Amino acid sequence: MHWRIRALLEYIRKPLAPLKPVIEFFSQIECKVASAWSRSAHRRLMTVQWGLPPQPENFDHHIDLFYWWLKCRNPQWVERGVYGALCLKGGKVLELCCGDGFNTRNFYSLTSETVIGCDFDPLILKTARRKNHAPNVSFTQADIRRSMPEGSFDNIVWDAAIEHFTPEEIDDIMKNIKARLRADGIVSGHTVVEREGGQKQLTHHEYEFKDKEDLRRFFTPYFKNVLVIETIYPERHNLYFWASDGTIPFSPGWPRACNTWTAEPAGAGDALQRA
Repeated sequence: MHWRIRALLEYIRKPLAPLKPVIEFFSQIECKVASAWSRSAHRRLMTVQWGLPPQPENFDHHIDLFYWWLKCRNPQWVERGVYGALCLKGGKVLELCCGDGFNTRNFYSLTSETVIGCDFDPLILKTARRKNHAPNVSFTQADIRRSMPEGSFDNIVWDAAIEHFTPEEIDDIMKNIKARLRADGIVSGHTVVEREGGQKQLTHHEYEFKDKEDLRRFFTPYFKNVLVIETIYPERHNLYFWASDGTIPFSPGWPRACNTWTAEPAGAGDALQRA
């Protein structure tokens, strides 16, 4: 903020203090009107994007932010960014199939040196550049089956996209991910479990996973350490993964945690009961 504006605010701050309840009242009204308008506008945007053919392969997460999250109460869309950010090393990040770039900017860019987001869809990249630009973020068009961006990266994020590829394509992509990760780099991401009866969550998905182990098996040939966890909500069963030859989140030795386990000697419980 310009120093003159800061000086003006400091000058009027104390005289306005007695009027704070009145000013806050009108500010609350303004926010309520703005929120209602934004919620309605993003509901209409979702209706257009998902109600008219063809169905998109990605999602504008400003719809989540201003409308859908308030309606469905499902925090899954935020989990993806939070869990992905847990393993960031502060260096160079490559996000595969970045979509609208919401997570690229709002979860990965602040604590990273640079972030490259790539996607095959030129239209969604226009949305990403318009809505989710940042000084250290760049977006590039690439079909990762054929032209994954080159470089050496501390983190590679493959979020809500691995299910858009066949098992054979996943294996080929995994080789390219491995070749681009630094020695202790981490690949992380999110996907979904198929519905009961093998019904797909989305028609565009090439392969939806049966469970945690089904997803884990794609990483174990390439990485020493693999972790898959799940969260379950009505209508949605999510899987989150981290894989690396180094330390991964929630493992012993993860520098962002203090892990202590005390093993109880065998028979100690019985002895205590007898005593």
